[in-house]
Order: sequence, then C-alpha cells, then structure tokens
Amino acid sequence: MSQNHDQLLVVTDVHKVFGSEETATHVLKGISFTLYRGEMVALIGASGSGKSTLLNILGTLARPSAGQVMMLGKDLTDADDETLTDFRNHHIGFVFQFHHLLPEFTALENVVFPTAVREGRERTTAKERGTALLTLVGLDDRLHYRATQLSGGQKQRVAIARALMNQPELVLADEPTGNLDRASALQVMELLADINAESQTTFLISTHDDQIAARCSRQIVIQDGVIDA
Repeated sequence: MSQNHDQLLVVTDVHKVFGSEETATHVLKGISFTLYRGEMVALIGASGSGKSTLLNILGTLARPSAGQVMMLGKDLTDADDETLTDFRNHHIGFVFQFHHLLPEFTALENVVFPTAVREGRERTTAKERGTALLTLVGLDDRLHYRATQLSGGQKQRVAIARALMNQPELVLADEPTGNLDRASALQVMELLADINAESQTTFLISTHDDQIAARCSRQIVIQDGVIDA
C-alpha cells in the first residue's frame, strides 16, 4: 500500500487570525503536516503556542482563516456546519484535559451518550459497545458509578472510552494528562498506546510534557504559531 493511500489527515498552510485590523492576533501562521493511519503523534508546544486552536480546527470545531484541512480525502475547509457536524460525529473522537463528563450520568451512560445523541435513542448494541470499551480501559467494575464517584484518573479513562464510542479514525487529545498525577498520567498514556497498537486508531496528542511526548512515535513541535522543523 502506498504511503499516499495511508494519509488520514493533510493540513496545508493553515492560518488562524482572531480579531481584525489593529486588534488582530495571528495565532497560526501557516501550519502544514500530514498524519498517517495508525500513527500516535505528539503535538508539542508551550502554553499559548497555538496547540488548542489547531486541534479545534482539525476537529472541525473551528474554521481556519486560510489554508486547507483534508481528512479521509474530504476537504473540510469550506463544508457547511451540518456536514462538519456529521463528519465529526462519525470520524473524530475527542479527549480533553477536563474530562467534561456529565456528573449525574453513570460511566456507561457517559460513554454511550455520543451514539445516543447521533441516533436519537440508546440502543442495546450501544450499551454493549460501551460496556466493552469500559472493560478495555479497566473500568468494568465501575459501569454504574456516577461520574462524581470516580477518581480523576478513572474519569479520564471514561472520557477515552467515550472518544472511541463511534469508532473514529482519529482521536484528538488536548493535554489529556494535564490534570493527573504522574502515575495516573503514565497509566493513561500506556492505555492510549495499547489502543493505538490494537485498533490502529490514529492519535494526535497535545502536550507540553516531554515524558508523555516521548511515548509517541513522532513529535510535531509548534512554536509561536509555526511548526519548528
């Protein structure tokens, strides 16, 4: 199989400007790179370097001011909101620094939620997949615990299971270990590495932690809105 055929995400000369004229802030200044299927890549940069802005654009949560984002051969740059929402729900998973679980929902309900929203109801098959995913992340004994009853590391594991619920080709993780102690952070990274190896899901993981980045197969360094070659 050619490398070109293995391209999952192609980012070309992406810029992002907030504000206009005198108040304009040029956050991304011509970002270009390619992600290949099955990669686990670290996006490294200091706070304020543009990492989160870039991830929001790649996740179709924000639009670039200029440039092109192609995923699975589809140009996402000029797609309408409905198309982007549908594409995101089917092909992209998210793990954030703050797990964003619904506190009154159980672990299983939080994991199944994205599929229930997409399909308009909670199917038995979704519950079965949610249960399997929580088992995968080591929480089979916490299925029916509310989010408020879980530790920080356990909540982040639920968030990872939720990100995988719709079987996305790409998971974007924005500082996924930022709120965890060192032991929990390394456990989460080991889990992501295992999932990557077993399912060939592509991960792009934003971090400023060198130890976390070192566990990825490749590093992309962003500094002041540009990629540091």
